[in-house]
Amino acid sequence: MLSRVANSIYWMNRYVERAENYSRFVDVNFNLMLDLPPDVEEQWEPLIIATADNKLFYEHFQEPSRENIIFFMTFDSRNPNSILSTLQYARENARTIRETISREMWEQLNALYWKVKEAATQSKHWEMRHFQDFYEEIKLGCQTFYGIIESTISRNEGWHFARLGRMLERADKTTRFLDVKYFTLLPDVGAVGSPLDLLLWSSVLKSVSAYNMYRQRFRNMSPAHIVEFLILEKNFPRSVMHSLKRAELSLYEISGGFIGNSYTNKAERVLSKLRSEIEFMTIEDIFSTGLHEFLDNFQSKNNAAGAAIFETYFDLKPVV
Repeated sequence: MLSRVANSIYWMNRYVERAENYSRFVDVNFNLMLDLPPDVEEQWEPLIIATADNKLFYEHFQEPSRENIIFFMTFDSRNPNSILSTLQYARENARTIRETISREMWEQLNALYWKVKEAATQSKHWEMRHFQDFYEEIKLGCQTFYGIIESTISRNEGWHFARLGRMLERADKTTRFLDVKYFTLLPDVGAVGSPLDLLLWSSVLKSVSAYNMYRQRFRNMSPAHIVEFLILEKNFPRSVMHSLKRAELSLYEISGGFIGNSYTNKAERVLSKLRSEIEFMTIEDIFSTGLHEFLDNFQSKNNAAGAAIFETYFDLKPVV
């Protein structure tokens, strides 16, 4: 497979996954607003801090209001990570490899992009419930895209590059959902462990569609159990551990190597090392490091794995 084609497949999937996760970021705050006590203020700034978009946001906006952050994270073309921007990038990558992907993939992604593009002008007159319906449609549209990939693409190198990009992006964003809780301020120190605090933790679970699966595994709402479930759980498809494992499997399928027989390139070494660290970690290790510090460190290492994949497969130099 040409590195240009592999790069487009990889990033097309990363961008679609990013669009879905940004819709989850905003949607969960809408749901939280309905549950918060009337004396507790809405907080929207944690969304842009956790996604590391706050510096860019304040270059264009003065106030982190609900309206400004919704526009910035959803429709603002100046934000390369907005839902509109990421779907535009995904569509452009898909357009350049039309002969490689299935017709159904292109049609779904193209329709999803134009849905968001048209909503950018219509949303000025929307009420809150319209926004909630809109984000649900985006999530469903992205999940439909993944379903089309699973049912229309042969399990070849292209499919593995697609899963590799999607899983790395998912692992990163799951840690950022946890970081939203870190940056959300409670009314006072005494609120730690209170029903309000547990309400915020349950919103983290709902943001990654993990609430029902978590309740099947654990009987009570506990911050330690929630962090353990979203980071270390091997069987939940949006957990960090599960995402890294699937990304690693695809990486070795691409190279033709076998996990456990050592690595054959830098990408395998960096990603396998990261997966191994997470797999043999305990929840006590995470909290002894500090949850926010652990998440920051993981995001840096996950980015390093992405850079190693780029150097190994996409940044190929001509042979002299």
